Amino acid sequence: MMEAKRYHPLTILFDLIIQVKHLFFPALILFVFNHDSTNAFITYGRIVFYIYVAGMLAYLLLKWVSYKYRLDDTAFHLYEGILTKKKQTIPFSKIQNVNRHTTLLHRIFKVTSIRFETGMVGDDSRVEFAVISVNEADRLEAYTKQAVRLEIEPEAEGKAGVSPEEIGTPYTTPERVIHFTPTKKEIIKASFTSLSFLGMITLLIWAYFKLTEYIDVEEQVVGIYSLIMSSWIWITLTAVGLLVLSIVFGMVTTYIRYGKYEISSDHDRIYIAKGVIEETTFSIAKERVQAIKIKQSLLKRMLGLAEVKLTVVGGDSDSDKDKQDVSSLYPFLPIKRAYEMIAEILPAYEVTEKMTSLPRKSLWVRLVRSSWIWMIGTGALFYFKPNIWGWEQAWWVISIALTLIILAFEVIEFYNTRYTLNDHFIQFQTGSLTTTLYISKREKIIEVNVKRGLLQKQLGLASIKTVNRAKPVSHRGVTDVPIELAEGFYQWYMGRRKEIKVK
Repeated sequence: MMEAKRYHPLTILFDLIIQVKHLFFPALILFVFNHDSTNAFITYGRIVFYIYVAGMLAYLLLKWVSYKYRLDDTAFHLYEGILTKKKQTIPFSKIQNVNRHTTLLHRIFKVTSIRFETGMVGDDSRVEFAVISVNEADRLEAYTKQAVRLEIEPEAEGKAGVSPEEIGTPYTTPERVIHFTPTKKEIIKASFTSLSFLGMITLLIWAYFKLTEYIDVEEQVVGIYSLIMSSWIWITLTAVGLLVLSIVFGMVTTYIRYGKYEISSDHDRIYIAKGVIEETTFSIAKERVQAIKIKQSLLKRMLGLAEVKLTVVGGDSDSDKDKQDVSSLYPFLPIKRAYEMIAEILPAYEVTEKMTSLPRKSLWVRLVRSSWIWMIGTGALFYFKPNIWGWEQAWWVISIALTLIILAFEVIEFYNTRYTLNDHFIQFQTGSLTTTLYISKREKIIEVNVKRGLLQKQLGLASIKTVNRAKPVSHRGVTDVPIELAEGFYQWYMGRRKEIKVK
């Protein structure tokens, strides 16, 4: 059994940096903006500041001394608390995803952070090491994987087992197959598809407002604007210059985010890594994948690109967006390569390109359903009769435009919606401007339901929905499918009992 260990000493420094961020503005007010003030409020504020800083330093030191962790054959044991002690036990069998995040500060000190995510909620939902050496992170990850494997296959213990005493031995990386790394051409295409070059405009606007807080630059901006507008040569040069800067900005930001993107896998897990300055890696157990989503925006469909996302158990809902994105296989995959990669990484899943379209009567149901939006919108326009540019009858033009928009979206979504149901899989595509192709195995679906509205009953239609385990729970479905499919859908799901093994 491994003895309880303290966390990495650099944990104190990283916690201190977080506290310094919080204290930065109070320190500015007390010691910079009012450095020569004799006001009682400032004087006592400085005393409180010193007491808080001293207490904070003492707390961080005591926290490092008191907080420990230990591993045994089956679980993590976490010891927390300074005055009131607390112990948490998190079994390895509950660990489903492993997430590493290496910031620039981590890289400077040659350390990383690692988080073991579970399917539970609350305080026991994860085991997190905010600062840990790379070798120690490798050993912990290897040990937890091996412990889970031995729990599933106890007969293999004598052959491939890893005892707690072997935590200190060198870590051997399992053989992985690299499925995708973006080329320079794909990075350039991604920079345009993601519209990241538009971030230059946002950056310039942000910089302008930040400068106006400290410097009066309005006269200079007016002068520069007058100079640019004084001749077509200046206008052309400015436009070309901004365009070039925007393109370069988009390529650089895209490269920083996706330049070192890599998708690989071994027999048990999928590995996704990204980031040039800040590195993030995400490890997903293949058996935890509940469904696959292939998303395409209008621009991506035009360029033949797609984003493949994995619905997994144990995703951390408290993670920030950047960390959640690592469950996405590269967001700008060529669509054919996306299908091939799914077959390579998850051979248990199948993607069928041939699907069944909705019957024509489904379109009429959708148009009738969406007519309520038009009726409410037109009623509001008729009541208020907005005067646009002095035109009192503008409301009925807006009403016609609203009608056309609703019709266009419903027709596009109708033609984009498709479905298929085979022996072990369900697959359907929904969406209008952005489409989502959803694939799930029958054994991964925990609940299904069929609903029928009054109009659907009259026309022999229904809506079907599946529920998969995730955080939050994933609900997906198709509306206005033929009733024959809905009836067969129930029978198809009942066959799940033959595939589920109860331990």
